Amino acid sequence: MKQHKSAMQPWTALAVAAALGVGGLGSAHAATDAQMAVAEQYLDEFQPSTLTREEQLEQLEWFIDAAEEFRGMDVSVVSETIPTHEYEASVLAPAFSEITGINVTHDLIGEGDVIEALQTEMQSGESIYDGYVNDADLIGTHYRYGQVIPLSDYMEGEGADVTSPYLDLDDFIGLDAVTAPDGKMYQLPDQQFANLYWFRYDWFQREDLQAQFEDIYGYELGVPTNWSAYEDIAEFFTEHVGELDGRTVYGHMDYGKKDPSLGWRFTDAWLSMAGAGDTGLPNGHPVDEWGIRVEDCHPVGSDVTRGGAVNGPAAVYALTKYIDWLDAYAPPEAAGMTFSEAGPVPAQGQIAQQIFWYTAFTAPMAAEGTPVVNADGTPKWRMAPSPHGPYWEEGMKVGYQDIGSWTFFEHADPDRRKAAWLYAQFVTSKVVSLKKLHEGLTPIRQSDIMSESMTERAPKLGGLVEFYRSPDRALWTDTGTNVPDYPRLAQLWWSNVAAAVTGEVTPQAAMDNLAQEQDRVMERLERAGVQDRCGPRMNEERSAEYWFDQPGAPKPPLDNEKPQGKTVPYDELVAGWRASM
Repeated sequence: MKQHKSAMQPWTALAVAAALGVGGLGSAHAATDAQMAVAEQYLDEFQPSTLTREEQLEQLEWFIDAAEEFRGMDVSVVSETIPTHEYEASVLAPAFSEITGINVTHDLIGEGDVIEALQTEMQSGESIYDGYVNDADLIGTHYRYGQVIPLSDYMEGEGADVTSPYLDLDDFIGLDAVTAPDGKMYQLPDQQFANLYWFRYDWFQREDLQAQFEDIYGYELGVPTNWSAYEDIAEFFTEHVGELDGRTVYGHMDYGKKDPSLGWRFTDAWLSMAGAGDTGLPNGHPVDEWGIRVEDCHPVGSDVTRGGAVNGPAAVYALTKYIDWLDAYAPPEAAGMTFSEAGPVPAQGQIAQQIFWYTAFTAPMAAEGTPVVNADGTPKWRMAPSPHGPYWEEGMKVGYQDIGSWTFFEHADPDRRKAAWLYAQFVTSKVVSLKKLHEGLTPIRQSDIMSESMTERAPKLGGLVEFYRSPDRALWTDTGTNVPDYPRLAQLWWSNVAAAVTGEVTPQAAMDNLAQEQDRVMERLERAGVQDRCGPRMNEERSAEYWFDQPGAPKPPLDNEKPQGKTVPYDELVAGWRASM
């Protein structure tokens, strides 16, 4: 398990009680019998839980008491639309409102819209929402601008009276991602999912297909460990198999529509999977998976002429393969799809594998009655680590981890912020977190992952439980602190990538344009002096050859970008996960 290293001390019940100036876990106000009766009515909904029903009621009583002065207040929060947040908005928000008397409106909008609202609020200083669930990818932005309240300070200071003694931060698995270089925790994880390799286990196990593949490619059909094998498997199912069970099959699935989600595909570790950045966890040092070079916490450049890797050979290779595979091995309609449109396609039963599949889609993928689920409810598919490109080196991050996290602004109304913070703690509390995990399959607590109920469900989840119980999950990380302004920089990616996907420019030209545009934004940030902490200090330009001659990224072009394909049997791989638990 990743260990949280910060200046904070664990929030024990005793410590919080001391902070509140009381001798126990109660408050100055006692919940009425009527309020507790309402809470008790929800206990069946909040099952299963790692807590006993009595422990759940004890925590709910704390929420009722802490919310007393905010009863009748209207609070609005926002998150992206995924099953986890749908459950929060449709079930947990009404439950919290009824139990505490705080009227919570939980809006669900697209991830790009969440970022736009957040950026607008940062620029205007006017509250749009009282709380945001936004990706921990923005930790570098929040830390540098100083507009987001550090929760570690808040819990010990202004928010101490509304911070739950049962919060148990040590039980959260994603705290490293929400902790800035100053050691402070700026956000609270609400949901977490990784990008993994997805494949049709049942097809890969067929002896006829195994023999056919080995006859053509000279090695065994299995989980690909490098991009060469992935490409061979994509070609095999698309061109040599072509049809199974009377349906056309494809060896690859992705999406290519000009849309903000096209940028996420790349900023969410596509370049690091190819090997564009440096070794070192969580994000590569000094060059991260965005291709940004950082020196002493200051971004110094994206372009290879400044020591960055956005337009280096590995990045251009990554974009080239993205386009080639989309054109050659994915369904024809995939090029016109967005992230949300492409996500459900593998569950329809015609896709053999997907190199970069978000585990947020596990719930619909595991739904009984779909073409990829057996009659007994077990999946025909499995998940595994994504393969690496030829520039990847041991010691680099393996993949991306999305950690949607509660975030609160300094300029927000203090009382509404307290009320929203209570709701954030409620939807992440042990009272509801295991049930929420079963609904959305996006774990945030170690106790939930290790629970008996997840052990019982594991055979129907295709490797999800084994992955999250393995210490290997620490090799999947979110966007780190190198990115100084996520909203401004992220919007540059999708438009430039799209220009290459549509054939308007070459992959090299697209990445050159992206590197230059990203550097211009960071130059403006440097001139404006708006980031006192770890703001950009751009390198002077030098020749690309100079940087290629230096250790690490940017890396010079390889003579052979398609080495021999390599695979591993899935059952051996997952046995390694289980052995390391």
